[in-house]
Amino acid sequence: MHITIKHSFRALVAVLTLFAILGASQPAGATPAVWRIEGWRKTDFNQTSIDFAEIMSGGPPKDGIPSIDKPKFVDLEKLSGLGAMEPVIGLEINGDARAYPLGILIWHEIVNDVVGGTPVAVTYCPLCNSAVVFDRRLEGKLLEFGTTGKLRKSDMVMYDRQTESWWQQFIGKAIVGELNGKELTGIPARLESFENFKARHPGGKVLVPNDENMRRYGYNPYTGYDSASRPFLYSGDMPEDINPMARVVVVKTGGKPQAVTLELLRKKGEFTLGDISLQWKKGQNSALDSREISKGRDVGNVVARRKTADGMKDVVYDVTFAFVFHAFHPKQAIVKS
Repeated sequence: MHITIKHSFRALVAVLTLFAILGASQPAGATPAVWRIEGWRKTDFNQTSIDFAEIMSGGPPKDGIPSIDKPKFVDLEKLSGLGAMEPVIGLEINGDARAYPLGILIWHEIVNDVVGGTPVAVTYCPLCNSAVVFDRRLEGKLLEFGTTGKLRKSDMVMYDRQTESWWQQFIGKAIVGELNGKELTGIPARLESFENFKARHPGGKVLVPNDENMRRYGYNPYTGYDSASRPFLYSGDMPEDINPMARVVVVKTGGKPQAVTLELLRKKGEFTLGDISLQWKKGQNSALDSREISKGRDVGNVVARRKTADGMKDVVYDVTFAFVFHAFHPKQAIVKS
């Protein structure tokens, strides 16, 4: 039976809503007392920078979306089955180049890894299309991250297993617990097509499933999400004069986060935000469009770089939705023209 993209997304909403109602998630108005019953006995809920009413469940419980803590890789020449345009997070540190396919991350959301001697957390929040890499070292502590199963402003709330503090994935900041207010250091990485990664790093490695039968890798459980009229599990304000699901490119320049629509960047090919140069080229599937990620529509590749004394260097950037940028930076305008 053929199911349209629109109907597939409605089915997803219905299933996750039912999951929440049946008790896999917290009840409305949940409190630290309820969360402790769920298993958060180590988290210090007396330390927080947010309103607890902003926290909601995404459905799965703590670690219900399992992080990958012992990642498995293969050399490029030994890999098969990954489409040329499929999206990966391309990361290179000290000559160690690794690609993390969104076809895997969409099911796990976090990979705890060590790349070029640097402990990293490679993260992807599907509901925000937010792909960010963080340094796992913080003030002498080595952290390991997992999923809380909770959301804030539709964005994944992570936790570190050392203190069980809760972290906002989109901004890399602790919002609850012993480490409340601390920020992780972002590491430049590219959300790019597999073909682009191979061209840049012919000697690189690619993440593969530890158990290929664990999930439907390469498939998108959020079929049609980026064509929806509004975000899922989000009750905040919407940005004005722009589709809330429009993709935007986010960078930090002059100490402030700034965003430009992907559509404007696509039309121009190049765009400058402060001291950061952005470039767009075609050839990358959306991970949140078709059922098979390799058949997703072309949203293109973005490169963000800053001029330094040693030449152009990659900087941290994110390709997310307009509603996400507005939710976390409501006073910052999105450049549309």
